[in-house]
Amino acid sequence: MFGDVVSFLEWLEHTRFYFVWLVFFAWYPMLSGLMWIVTALTYWWRRERKQTGPPPLPENPKAVTVLVPAYCEADRIAETLESVLAIDYPVFEVIVVDDASTDDTLFRIRPFVDSGRVRLIRKTTNEGKSMAMNDALGCARGEIVLIVDADAQPDPAILRYLVPHFDSTRVGAVTGNPRVANRDSLLARLQAIEFTSIVSLQKRAQRVWGRILTVSGVVGAFHKDALADVNWFSPDMATEDIDISWKLQLRHWDIRYEPQAIVWMHVPPRWRDLWTQRRRWSLGLAQVLRRHFREVIRWRSRRMWPVLLESTTSIAWGFSFVLLTSLWILSYAVGYPPVGGSPIPNWWGMLMATVCLGQLGTGVLLDRRYDHRLGRSFVIAIIYPLIYWMFLAIVTVRSSPSGLLRSPQRKGAQWRTRRD
Repeated sequence: MFGDVVSFLEWLEHTRFYFVWLVFFAWYPMLSGLMWIVTALTYWWRRERKQTGPPPLPENPKAVTVLVPAYCEADRIAETLESVLAIDYPVFEVIVVDDASTDDTLFRIRPFVDSGRVRLIRKTTNEGKSMAMNDALGCARGEIVLIVDADAQPDPAILRYLVPHFDSTRVGAVTGNPRVANRDSLLARLQAIEFTSIVSLQKRAQRVWGRILTVSGVVGAFHKDALADVNWFSPDMATEDIDISWKLQLRHWDIRYEPQAIVWMHVPPRWRDLWTQRRRWSLGLAQVLRRHFREVIRWRSRRMWPVLLESTTSIAWGFSFVLLTSLWILSYAVGYPPVGGSPIPNWWGMLMATVCLGQLGTGVLLDRRYDHRLGRSFVIAIIYPLIYWMFLAIVTVRSSPSGLLRSPQRKGAQWRTRRD
């Protein structure tokens, strides 16, 4: 039996298909990392390097509604509302929509409502975050709606940075810069590195292309007219933030990234919680690809092609990582050293590690002005690709197929709490 397996492996690993597979697996992370570095630095040179502070307020500032959707967030909702009410902007209201919470969330909100500082929309049936936001948007008085997760704390100047973007009539949304607040564990520090070296860097790069993958779900500002134009949030999608971003851009609304619009968020503290969160993210991206693929590939949507290419190749690389690793393990198990796979670090591994550290270092360099603690997290950057790439690749393989092959269910959009 082992002889048959060895014969198959020997044949497979000398085919042209296998060679192309190896080239893609080896060079995709390095080329994409170099591209992110160059384009992110281009964005910084054009738009960030001379920024010194929030722009002055116009004589007639736009009215803003700060919307806080909540479900079972009793632990942090009061802290979030205090930070929201401390925002430095002259014309804004705060609406909390409680989606039939079963804990003490309503009790923690009540003092803010009784004082007249917060408006409350209380739902008696839990229908998910998208429906909660859609219900609340009909009651919003502001022309601009800032949506903040119920376990996040925005910087006081956040609206001073976000609202001026809407002076352009083409802007439908502006995404802020989420930073990790809880860094008391190795996993949390790894996520702080991730949001710097991938999320922030990627958004800068994508703004240079002209389209972005997603508005950050934890903090995003929207023009109400733009949301109405795309028929609001989709209740059946696992990730309403990715879906609304693609819907807006396919209707030719512009989405911008504002790195100075800071919000402090709490990331999953345990691997089990992170697994749940990332499975939902992976499922949501696959659902968006399935739903919008035909429209994206049309010529009129060509500015979305770089985002489409990046999304599909990242999924393909995740599958390649898992399948090639499994193949190499099998090869060693039957005594056949695989072609292209080695447990001993080689030039390719060193080159990939160098590019990865360069990407991480660039992200830290660009975001340190907003997050002074990033330098402490960078010391663990060397283990980031070893742990995170493997973890995210497995998540991709586990969750993407169902999103690509099945139509979204009516109750697809699940609530994001600080645990997932």
